[in-house]
Amino acid sequence: MEKKHPLPWLNMLVSETFYLSHFLLFFSYFVVRASASQMLSPDITDRLFRREIQVILAFSVLIAIKMVKEETWEAFIADTLLFAKVFLLMVALIMDYHLALCYLVGFLVIFISTQQPAYQGLGNSNQLTPLQLEALLTEGNTSRFWLVEFRALCSSTSIRTSRIFPDLSITYSNKNLSFGIVDLGLFPNAAEKFGISLGGIAAELPTYILFDNAVEVARFPGIEFEAKASRPSITKKLLCRHFELDRHLVEYVHGK
Repeated sequence: MEKKHPLPWLNMLVSETFYLSHFLLFFSYFVVRASASQMLSPDITDRLFRREIQVILAFSVLIAIKMVKEETWEAFIADTLLFAKVFLLMVALIMDYHLALCYLVGFLVIFISTQQPAYQGLGNSNQLTPLQLEALLTEGNTSRFWLVEFRALCSSTSIRTSRIFPDLSITYSNKNLSFGIVDLGLFPNAAEKFGISLGGIAAELPTYILFDNAVEVARFPGIEFEAKASRPSITKKLLCRHFELDRHLVEYVHGK
């Protein structure tokens, strides 16, 4: 059995370029701040200190709000890093606009060269290729219902919600309802077959489709969301309600 790392977040910080590069860039501020404190005028030092206190208080409030509102760690981390970048640029501007420009370039390099890792767990769901999904649906010797998440890990929304589907599969998977994940980033040609648009910046991803004996019976987002500029945030509660997962579980328990 593979042993889990005793400090998974520390392991991720060191092993993932996305997190390590952010940590080094944020940590560099303390080095710059310490070395520049002797060269700054008293007025600038006083103004910088007051702004740092304001930033810490505002950052703490926003983090507390996000910790309550966000459902996944991936979304929480993404928002936390965004706030930290904005506040760092604000503070750096007080010291020197050249410093703020250097940080801006650094963040752009990270954005271009790295990507936030998605949640790696699968829960009770199955990682499938489009051909494997078609075979499971057409053979008819597996579950009657298949709830499938179509995602692409080049989509920030897919990364932010990557933990939700595996968590749902742990609660709701049974002999009648199975969960599958298809990565359309690896198989983009399969998107058209399932009526999913990859236009824009993967606007329709992730897409969730419920199959009943190989026939699509429900999907999210549905047609009603296509005309809207935005769609509701994906949450466990929304998916449970949309696909009636509680009803499916109750029917399975009662043998219907």
